Amino acid sequence: MNATTVAIDLAKDVFQLAIADENLRLRESLRLSRPQLIHWFAKHAVSRVIMEACGSAHFWARRFASQGIEVVLLPASYIRAYVRRNKTDAADAAALLEAARGGQITPVQVKSETQQALQSLHRIRSQWMATRTQRINLLRGLFREFGIPLACGARTGVENISRVLADPSSAIPELVRTSLKMVLEEIRVLEARVNQVECQLAAFAKQCPACKLLMSIPGIGLLNATAMVASTAGTVAHFQSARHFASWFGLTPKESSSGNSRFLGRISKRGDRYLRMLLTHGARSVLRAAAAARNKSIEPSGIRAWALNLQARSNHNKATCALANKIARICFAVLRDQQPFGQPTTRLSKKVSRHPFALAA
Repeated sequence: MNATTVAIDLAKDVFQLAIADENLRLRESLRLSRPQLIHWFAKHAVSRVIMEACGSAHFWARRFASQGIEVVLLPASYIRAYVRRNKTDAADAAALLEAARGGQITPVQVKSETQQALQSLHRIRSQWMATRTQRINLLRGLFREFGIPLACGARTGVENISRVLADPSSAIPELVRTSLKMVLEEIRVLEARVNQVECQLAAFAKQCPACKLLMSIPGIGLLNATAMVASTAGTVAHFQSARHFASWFGLTPKESSSGNSRFLGRISKRGDRYLRMLLTHGARSVLRAAAAARNKSIEPSGIRAWALNLQARSNHNKATCALANKIARICFAVLRDQQPFGQPTTRLSKKVSRHPFALAA
């Protein structure tokens, strides 16, 4: 049998293979363990492998590509429509062949080890920041039970907590004081770990030309640049246009059209929510800095002035989403042309060399 294409339903221990000919017609199904899968590919000549872009897919894609096999990763959310009747591993593998036969689904780019390492750093930092926020909120709630309100803001709140626990005459009972100090120490340990991760990201950004280009854009800092490089490898050649790039973040309006009527609603919020969150926060910082400059009688220019005018016509949240959309399109142009935005020399050195995270005293 001439097995030119193999669709694989990935799993941790057991893999379902749908073996097809050159016309993507199913010829055989196999259920193999991990050692059997490796042995099977060592014995058979396969020209193309189709997989869902799910957990461990990029690892297997790199492994198959090193053997000279063409790898196609399809978005998992688009494959469900091709599953017939009940969901089984065999049906999922056959659905991959049906989706590939249509040829209308844009494949996912295979990530390198460096890209996945960068993404891992971001995920670790995000989880530690979430845990830090939980611990601070826990202390806020417990302090409120003893009649001690805390100031708003994470860093200000941690400083207040430190002072209250260090004061032996405070209203905190001795029974719980030791445990509260342990929670505070846990917060400081998390902050130190986050600081270490951000230092690693800053060191990478100094060596990455794409990060330097991105960080020349207003609203794009260390986290935005490294996260975007982790997702795109610093190239936008596989995107059709700047709008396609912005829609990949879920920052373009949802469309509902029929006949001559066309309705554009809120942003779609599809795609990478982490990158969309970073772009939105970057847009908020640009708006806040532009408003502060205008209050000091310094008239902003460029996209800052555009965002403030839009905010005056609509509202703050709409202006933030629109500015995030525009920043995403600027990122596309900068990566496409390999040219920095404006004159970034001073701002770039400040962004790369800044202290990533101030530890609580």
